Amino acid sequence: MDEIQHFSAVEVTHLIRRRDLSAREALESHIAAIDALNGPINAVITTDFDRATELAAAADERTARGAPTGVLHGLPMTHKDTFNTSGLRSTQGSKALEHNVPKQDDLQIARLAAAGVIRTGKTNVPEFGAGSHTFNDLFGTTTNPYDTTRSAGGSSGGVAAVVAARIQPFGDGSDMGGSLRIPASFCNVFGLRPSYGVIPMESAANAYSWLGRSGPMARTVEDIALFMRASTGATSLPNPSPLTPQGFHTPLPDLAGVRIGYSFDFGIGIPIEPEVIEVLRAQLQVFEDAGAILEEATIDFSDADEVFQVTRAYDFATGIGPLLADFGDVIKPEVIWNVQKGLDLDGAKMISAQAARTRLEAGVQRFFSKYDAFLSPAAQVLPFDASWRWPKDIAGVAAETYLDWMRSACVLSATSLPVLAMPGGFTPTGLPVGWQLAANHYRDPDLLSWAAAYEQATGFAKRTPKLLTDSR
Repeated sequence: MDEIQHFSAVEVTHLIRRRDLSAREALESHIAAIDALNGPINAVITTDFDRATELAAAADERTARGAPTGVLHGLPMTHKDTFNTSGLRSTQGSKALEHNVPKQDDLQIARLAAAGVIRTGKTNVPEFGAGSHTFNDLFGTTTNPYDTTRSAGGSSGGVAAVVAARIQPFGDGSDMGGSLRIPASFCNVFGLRPSYGVIPMESAANAYSWLGRSGPMARTVEDIALFMRASTGATSLPNPSPLTPQGFHTPLPDLAGVRIGYSFDFGIGIPIEPEVIEVLRAQLQVFEDAGAILEEATIDFSDADEVFQVTRAYDFATGIGPLLADFGDVIKPEVIWNVQKGLDLDGAKMISAQAARTRLEAGVQRFFSKYDAFLSPAAQVLPFDASWRWPKDIAGVAAETYLDWMRSACVLSATSLPVLAMPGGFTPTGLPVGWQLAANHYRDPDLLSWAAAYEQATGFAKRTPKLLTDSR
């Protein structure tokens, strides 16, 4: 593989600005990587190479003129297919939107373009981003670069796979119930679910929607910060974020004196596969060696399931519900079930969920009065057989719905906290396992500094996937 593909986004953009690398050369390398590696993983499902070639040429002209450039100047990347991209098919993995070609970019895509990104295509998602395993009837299944018989996770599974496979250094994802964190864990990369409104995720159906987030995936924490500098900004959301792009400076690795409470079952008996716990438990000493103070402790998550389930159901009903009348026969049953849960909500359930969210936030603040961060497994299971729709058993506990195996991520989504998934090691057979580290609201930059110290001590994300060694 071309050496360029192993560079970080920080390195690629630096080389382009110095004229040691052209945007056209970066694009050619990126396209060659898609051609060579995408077949086995099926991550890139739509391409836009002709337009990308024009954009790369224009980027090189700007460089030659010494014109002002964005922080991501000349960087090629694909986008998650749940985002609308102007003039490029945006399906959300659903036959209901098979021929949808938006006239306007979503805000996230527009900000990346303004920062200098060269759009090259779209990555695969589960239908409407529902479920943390990437498959759909339009494009098929995305598999894991570390073992192509296994799931890459989801819904940002296509993003995680292209980043892990060195097709691009970072990518844009989204996360309602673990859609950044579970694929990051499965594919040995970092994935940040930011605080509310830091990267605006606007909804035409509900301006007050808070559960879903936009966020980055990358192989380095420094690249996560770079993405945030490009994407953070003013918003029309009702409760704007206090964070600015300048707040996401290059993270300085520092865990000294950081108080971390950790739990493997979240204090509510969430089942976790023993192999996951075994890999992660062995890494606890890394935090202590870096100067952190670790104690087994947890946020009170006793209300988190209710908050998540009711809020998600409401969001599905408002966002996807109107499509059922015309496309219910082609939408997958898990989505229809979740929409129906929203349509069945009544006043009593909504009142109960708001009270539960109030109690949950009180528990969050009690925890953070003593600790700086909460550490837990990102996923309850190892990357599983890619032919499954979802795991039906988690550590001997039967799953009743397609969401049950995602609870480790869902309960943290319910808190609205910023959460970073980060590589936590490997099983003896080479399957990645990941942590998720949460901080209090709007302490996202601190979260990155703490993660950078862990990254510096472990270097797990540098381990290349089997896909690359097999392709030599």
